[in-house]
Amino acid sequence: MSKGSFPRFPRSPRAGRPARRPARFRTPVVVTVAALIPAGVAGWLLWDAEADGGKKAPVAAASSASPASPGRSPASRAPSQLSSPEGKAPSASGSPGAPDPSPAAADDGPLPDGPLKGKVVVVDPGHNIRNSEHTAEIDRSVDIGTGRKECDTTGTSTDDGYAEASFSLDVAHRLRTILRSQGAKVVFTHDGERPYGPCVDERAAIGNRAHADAAVSVHADGSAVGNRGFHVILPASVKGGRADTSPIVGPSKELGVRIAGHFVRVTRSAASNYIGGGTGLDTRGDLGGLNLSTVPKVFIECGNMRDPQDAALLTDGAWRQKAAQGIADGITDFLDG
Repeated sequence: MSKGSFPRFPRSPRAGRPARRPARFRTPVVVTVAALIPAGVAGWLLWDAEADGGKKAPVAAASSASPASPGRSPASRAPSQLSSPEGKAPSASGSPGAPDPSPAAADDGPLPDGPLKGKVVVVDPGHNIRNSEHTAEIDRSVDIGTGRKECDTTGTSTDDGYAEASFSLDVAHRLRTILRSQGAKVVFTHDGERPYGPCVDERAAIGNRAHADAAVSVHADGSAVGNRGFHVILPASVKGGRADTSPIVGPSKELGVRIAGHFVRVTRSAASNYIGGGTGLDTRGDLGGLNLSTVPKVFIECGNMRDPQDAALLTDGAWRQKAAQGIADGITDFLDG
């Protein structure tokens, strides 16, 4: 298939959105992103640079992943294969050590001038390396608006024991450094200092209290061998109890599309071959971290820790730096577009 024949992502719908969004939302941007291709050709992304004002010239990024298998909906997969950032089956946390760890950089001191000056970004490192030591606490249920769900889970790990919680915190540190260099104030939901959690409802509340211009939850998936690639999870339109995502669905989709586009460009990884039909995007209404958010927020599953090829990337410090850069570029494009 020629590059020019790839279908494009549909634009985030504007109809029904408030004529004037709260001040914490940025001015709407015009974005046209090509689809991350139909099943069978996963891993390419085209960016319509002309429609996007000619900035950040796109590249068609060749996938480093194996060819995609036909996309399947979550309902068609076995329970052990379901992607669930807040409800993965517990697995060994493994050692918190990782190749080429990135030192934590506290978000203090004066911020430099840059394109994100005055912006607030909340970074939510998925899970907590000590959750497995506090199973009673993390198993208790919390209200997510549409129902109840466990406070948190242990997350997943590679076969060699590299924990998702270690991965997500490492990428979060790298992401914070990049965003701060561009002038953004970065707020973490936790920095590994807590005995467990925080719970999913508190993670959402931290972003809300910060009046974040954008919030991103960093994860890695725990699916079957052969399932490869990244995907960005967008909030579905839900309303129930404390949950009402209608004001953030549109801007969150724009944020997710931007992150997906830059993630594949920088990491040269493929869109998921098992979730999202090759688009690299998935919409969920069962995640408390999204349901309870009042600010634009997405999750990113950077790869599948249970697949050896993806695991080789996720455990590589140089690749994690690229992952952080791709996420940061997407956030910057969203906020400064």
